[in-house]
Amino acid sequence: MTTPSILKEMGSRLKEYRLRKGLMQSELAESADVGVGTIAKMERGGAVSVQILLSVLRSLGMLENVEQLLPEPPISPLLLRKLQGGKIQRIKRSNAK
Repeated sequence: MTTPSILKEMGSRLKEYRLRKGLMQSELAESADVGVGTIAKMERGGAVSVQILLSVLRSLGMLENVEQLLPEPPISPLLLRKLQGGKIQRIKRSNAK
């Protein structure tokens, strides 16, 4: 998907969540401390800052969904071994042919 199509889909979904909560754009805007025009822009697929997106998600009770967008990376096996106090060993290549 292109970036504009992703933004448009996100805007459509945000609008659906707002409507399901029975909120008008002005109510969501006030709750998120943004302008009504910003909410309308988002719902049309316009780009906004991450800060504004987080504020709107918080107002919709959806902030926990950000974890799915950018999950914490797993610990690498080498770092895990180091944290456990184990010695990291290199594998030696054999010269035999």
